[in-house]
Amino acid sequence: MLGGSVVKNMMLNFILALVVSGSTAATVMAAPAAEAQGGSLLLTLFIGFFALIVVFQLVPAVLLFVGIVKGLFSREHRVEQKSSNR
Repeated sequence: MLGGSVVKNMMLNFILALVVSGSTAATVMAAPAAEAQGGSLLLTLFIGFFALIVVFQLVPAVLLFVGIVKGLFSREHRVEQKSSNR
């Protein structure tokens, strides 16, 4: 089983990665050169299609992650009984 400090470090690394990638994406989207070139409808649909794929993959991943975190921090401990049947 993972120790508490290892889980905290993993969570902090995950949050840091989200913040860094979010700030990088915001900088790229705010670039003035992207607006000057313009884009076609097909390009917009292409990017939107792949954004939908990412979102639909992200929802089950987040649900699984929340379940894992709940399992790690739950206070209930299950004890398995050994059966004497041979």
